[in-house]
Amino acid sequence: MHIDIAPPEHAANSRLLPEIEFEQVVANAPLVAIDLLVEDAERRMLLGWRKNPPARDNWFVPGGRVRKDETLSDAFSRISEEELGQPFRIDQCIFVGVYQHFYPDNFLGKQGASTHYLALAYRLWTGSMALRLPQTQHTQYRWEHPDNIAQDPLAHPYSRAYFTN
Repeated sequence: MHIDIAPPEHAANSRLLPEIEFEQVVANAPLVAIDLLVEDAERRMLLGWRKNPPARDNWFVPGGRVRKDETLSDAFSRISEEELGQPFRIDQCIFVGVYQHFYPDNFLGKQGASTHYLALAYRLWTGSMALRLPQTQHTQYRWEHPDNIAQDPLAHPYSRAYFTN
């Protein structure tokens, strides 16, 4: 169970930092992200082929960063809309756990400029619902059974970790 205690006006105040400022944040602090473990009616999970660093050129679960002054509920709704083409509510899913992701590069692809994520993983069942999957972060998508993802060398190790237990 989670409770948002921030006033509603905080959602309107969330913002993206200018690139130079965000690069400094990434260099000096961990980022909080939400990863979406999206399951369809056939018990397959959604993966997208990442086109942006970090994790570029790997199959990865959809997800995104939580912004400053954004409640988890607001972040979940925004991220699900950006990544799945429609908003979902955080109370429609199951919290799976907190995962740590360490990358040797940053969002600009700079090697040696590491990125550290604390990823909050949520399992979201969409059943037979058709999703309008955007091409912003991923060039293509596929639905795959968890056992296959856990063994797929083209799936990023952090995505495989969600399906290895």
